[in-house]
Amino acid sequence: MFTEENKEYTTGQPEPDTEQNPDTMNTLSSLTETAVKKGYTENFQVSDGGLLAPSTEVCYLPQEVKIDNFYRFEGTSDPDDNAILYCLQTNDGVKGMLIDSYGAGADEKISEFIKRVEEIHKVEAEE
Repeated sequence: MFTEENKEYTTGQPEPDTEQNPDTMNTLSSLTETAVKKGYTENFQVSDGGLLAPSTEVCYLPQEVKIDNFYRFEGTSDPDDNAILYCLQTNDGVKGMLIDSYGAGADEKISEFIKRVEEIHKVEAEE
């Protein structure tokens, strides 16, 4: 099963062409292909220094990153197949993706980084 979640503090409503077609947008690989077509080409990684863009070797702090959208994928027969795709944009315009498991298999570094990004944007929205 595929679920899209879009937080109000990010881009608000999904762009018209991100409306989900269950026949073409229900797998992680099909959605990553679509994200690349939309310019999310960096394969971000989380390191001790923050969010790393391997192509430039630049590391971003949570306050320098915005979550444009995220998509959750749930394995129907195996909970280990649960994944989440984050479409991220940095303050200097680098767009890319970060993929993580969620639930018990989540990567602690990724989860903590994303939590910090979300907290920063929630505070900004409240001000």
